[in-house]
Amino acid sequence: MKNKIATLLLIAGSMTITTSCKDYLDFEPQGVLSSDNINSASGAESLVTAAYAGIGNDDMIGPMTSMWVYGSVRSDDSYKGGGGVSDVADIDFYEHYNLTRADMDWMHPFTWENFYKAISRANVALRTVNSLTEAEFPLKKTRQAELRFLRAHSHFMLKMLFKNIPYIDESLSNDDILTVSNVQYTNDELWNKIADDFQFAVDNLPLTQPQIGRANQLSAAAYLAKLRLFQAYEQDDSHKVTNINKTRLQEVVKLTQQVIGSGKYSLQNDFAENFIAETENGPESVFAIQYSINDGTAVGRVSFVTGLNYPHGAPQYGCCGFHQPSQNLANAFKTDANGFPQFDTFNATDVNFATNTVDPRVDHTVGIDGHPYKYDPTKPFSNSWVRDPGVYGFFHTMKDQQLATSPSYKKEGPFIGSSKNIDIIRYADVLLMQAEAYIELGQPELALPLINQIRNRAAKSTGRLRKTDGTFASNYNVKPYPSAGWNQTTARRALRWERRLEFATESPRFFDLVRWGIAAETLNAYLEKEKVRRPFLSTAKFTAGRDEYLPIPQREISLTKGLYKQNPGF
Repeated sequence: MKNKIATLLLIAGSMTITTSCKDYLDFEPQGVLSSDNINSASGAESLVTAAYAGIGNDDMIGPMTSMWVYGSVRSDDSYKGGGGVSDVADIDFYEHYNLTRADMDWMHPFTWENFYKAISRANVALRTVNSLTEAEFPLKKTRQAELRFLRAHSHFMLKMLFKNIPYIDESLSNDDILTVSNVQYTNDELWNKIADDFQFAVDNLPLTQPQIGRANQLSAAAYLAKLRLFQAYEQDDSHKVTNINKTRLQEVVKLTQQVIGSGKYSLQNDFAENFIAETENGPESVFAIQYSINDGTAVGRVSFVTGLNYPHGAPQYGCCGFHQPSQNLANAFKTDANGFPQFDTFNATDVNFATNTVDPRVDHTVGIDGHPYKYDPTKPFSNSWVRDPGVYGFFHTMKDQQLATSPSYKKEGPFIGSSKNIDIIRYADVLLMQAEAYIELGQPELALPLINQIRNRAAKSTGRLRKTDGTFASNYNVKPYPSAGWNQTTARRALRWERRLEFATESPRFFDLVRWGIAAETLNAYLEKEKVRRPFLSTAKFTAGRDEYLPIPQREISLTKGLYKQNPGF
């Protein structure tokens, strides 16, 4: 896929975009492709490549790939960071929950726009592919399945963020699109519409693709399992979880078993290998958005979505100090003498890395004074690198960054990009999705070995965490859970903890809390303690029935003359 970047950018700049609102329908193309060029096998291939590009065409103010703003900062995982609360103030509004407004004019409105542009690309390509015969285009069925997978991905992300969204497919004309309501379907019906695209992909994609980056049958099965897991936690109109659907959970088990049983994927040997460019597209990457550098373009196909998140004071970076892990998250990595999490007492006192034992994943996730920064012991993280410690403390994010010496690293003015791929689904997620389904089906004993695979890998992931003198940065102690005392209650607590530690600052945390129906209780308890530690949060409050989802952008409601309905509470 990376070898097609030049073609991709040409097509992306020249194709007509069709999306859900009139302002996007009026997009002026930079060039014109004739119908003869488009309605051919080569034209179809170029449009499919452009559709893949579409799901990665985000930026710092319209995130699509890394959900650090919406899923990490809005949870108990991290603070906004940067140069105080007024620096990119919209993120501060999200972090306070009660300051989020429907009429905010950037960040989540741009995310809405970017995803619908991606959906438009998939639909434009589908119209062309559908018009060709299999004799004209032997890969017709495979490319249809890839495009429906990409469309489903964008709809899924939008639904996870906004809940009530318009579903747009290739059958709709520009005029038709403007008549589609965001509440046309019930919550369950909308899940099923998106699932239909994933199921088509499962049924029609090959097990293995000849080009890295293309969706295959197993990545579609994993994504469909993720959707069914979200769908299983049935919500009423005020976002309250009212039931856990066992039939949907059984689908999760079946689909994840298809992925696990294939033997195609496995955990990386070292947790670190998920977060460095040199080992991307490894055995744990079930589906990733691809990026490139030094590809003949001026800047390269690099991602700037996390470009604000590098250490501000470090001479090799210089900007901008956003996305700082919370004290609560750092404390969650503490372990007891048995190597288990301190479930009930973790946040009573702040972690002391000289005396406490911790899960090794903390040093893969959190930049800590004197500890190796991004696996380079010659460049230990320094508190002097933190931009505004008086507001946000001294911890810094690490997973989404690359060393300045990495061939994937690109600095463009004050901002920083990387060609490191962004994983959408890791194999660890597949294991934990299956474990969660077993637990909620009343079969916790089947979840135990799945969760312990993750913990055993964490225990082994210390090789890159040594300082220059050969000693470890922290005192590591993490052990697998024993079968004694393992029941549905203890398994559920362990599963939810494991998901937090495994995917900390990768963004799933907020969406997990909403899925489980515990966002309000968890985040208000978090805020109660954080308001003492971090006074900037003194007025923050999470309101159940409102703050589980972002508001529908007011400009979309205005453009559709009230056809779109606002989410509750906004």
